[in-house]
Order: sequence, then structure tokens, then C-alpha cells
Amino acid sequence: ETLNADCFCKKNIEEWIVWMKKVRNCSPATCNVRLSALRAFLKYLSDNDISFVSVFLQAENVPNEKTPKRKVIGLSKLAVDTLLSMPNQRTAIGFRDYTLLLLLYSTAVRINELLTLKICNITIDCAKPHIIVIGKGRKRRPIPLLAKPVQYLKKYLTEYHPNPGDAEALLFSSKSRGIYTPMSAENVNKMLKRYAKMAHGKCSDVPLDIHAHQFRHAKASHWLENGMNIAQISYLLGHENIQTTMVYLDITTEQEEKALETLEDENQRCVGKKWKSAKGKMELEVFLGLHK
Repeated sequence: ETLNADCFCKKNIEEWIVWMKKVRNCSPATCNVRLSALRAFLKYLSDNDISFVSVFLQAENVPNEKTPKRKVIGLSKLAVDTLLSMPNQRTAIGFRDYTLLLLLYSTAVRINELLTLKICNITIDCAKPHIIVIGKGRKRRPIPLLAKPVQYLKKYLTEYHPNPGDAEALLFSSKSRGIYTPMSAENVNKMLKRYAKMAHGKCSDVPLDIHAHQFRHAKASHWLENGMNIAQISYLLGHENIQTTMVYLDITTEQEEKALETLEDENQRCVGKKWKSAKGKMELEVFLGLHK
């Protein structure tokens, strides 16, 4: 039979999803991927044939399947230290890898924020060295840098970006057949797995199936363990609100109560006001060792 717009009505789509789950044993995530592909197809048809607009809107209203939240596997401080000791810094690639991993952990930025970081957004020859990353929603946020990352960044920039005209160049890139291209998150994860395989024999805390996001999660957890204020962690992570940070760190009810009590004690019920105030920024700088 010939397909027409009626074949893609909401009822048929919902029955199709049930069939995928029961007959094809598809997971909720797989169903969502295929539903997304169908929506894209119907969007294309509706852009070219007005008779498909109605079914496209119906497809948009079909809810996605609920998927279980994947808990991020934590990394201990020992695991991080062991991983960071794996790159051979005497080689060009090893030094690049170490600098990348050190920045990834010390700043807790998202991997894409680090891979899109440009030279012009790095300020290290000043009293308060920092980087400015472009986060979700194209929002810019400054991240303070401690002494060790600054030390390695200076050396890295001298060796990899000696040309003053490199201001718009990406900090990290891949070289293939003499051509520099942006480094992908996939390449970083492959590199991490290679080092994890080497490190696992020395420290069983190092997971073999590691990915870059675990460095961000680990640093946030270690900040919390060291007593950093939850509002400061939330700001550094680029989260919209503290509740997002609490869920992200899988904070227990007891930890949540303690964190909120701390905010009340410091009159910080409003996170936005805290970060607009000089006092809030000063507290963070003192904690990170950027101001005495």
C-alpha cells in the first residue's frame, strides 16, 4: 500500500512504539532515537508539503519514553592522580594529553567547553589567571586557574602556539597528515580509555570504561569533600541553580540539609545575588588560592 499522511497519525506512532518495545525488544533509549528520526522526517515532509503539517505536530506531541538515569561512576583522588601520571610528558603527544587532562580536572569544565577554548580566552600573565569558557546557551563564564595548570599552560602555549597571531586558534587540536583539525570528544575518550587501561593495574579505582565527563564529576565531588560552598560549585559548573548541582552530585538528604544551612548562615538564599556581589567572588578566590 502507498504511504500517506494518515499513516503517521499519533495513534499509529504510539502503536509503533509499543510494537518496538514488545516485538523488537527495543530499549526506551532506542525508541526515543527512532522517534526523533521520524519527527525529523515528518518535519522535512511538512516543509515541502503542507498536508504533512498536521501529522508532524502530532508526532511532536508523542511523549518520549522514560529512560533510567545513568549514574556517573565517581573517580577517587587516587584514581585521578594515577591517570594523570600515565601520559609520557617527555613526548609532544604525552605533554599535550597531560595538559588537557590536568585542565579538564582542575577546572571541571565540560569536555566540549575545553575543546572549543580559544587562545584569546586564556589569561595567565596576571594576578588572577583564568579562562573564559562558552557553556550551554552560549553563556560565558570565567574559571579561575591554580598555579599548576598555569605552569603547564604557559609551557604548552610556548611550544604549541608560539605565534602571537594564534589568538583565534583552538587550544587543543589534532594533527593528521600535517593538517590541524579540532579535537573531538570521541578522540579524548579514546585517549582516556588507553590511559585507563595502563592505570588500572596500578589503581583498581580507575574504571576501564572511563569517559571525559567523569573528570568534571570527580572534581565537583572533591570540591564538596574539601568543604567548598555548594553555591560556588554550582557557579563553577555553569549550572542554572543549586538544585541541579545537588542532583548532579547525588547529594544525600543529610548533605543537602547541611548545604542549605550553610547558605542560610551566609545569607545566600539567592544564588544570583551571591555571584553578583564582590563578596561572593572574593570568597571563591580565597578558597581557590587566588586572593589572600
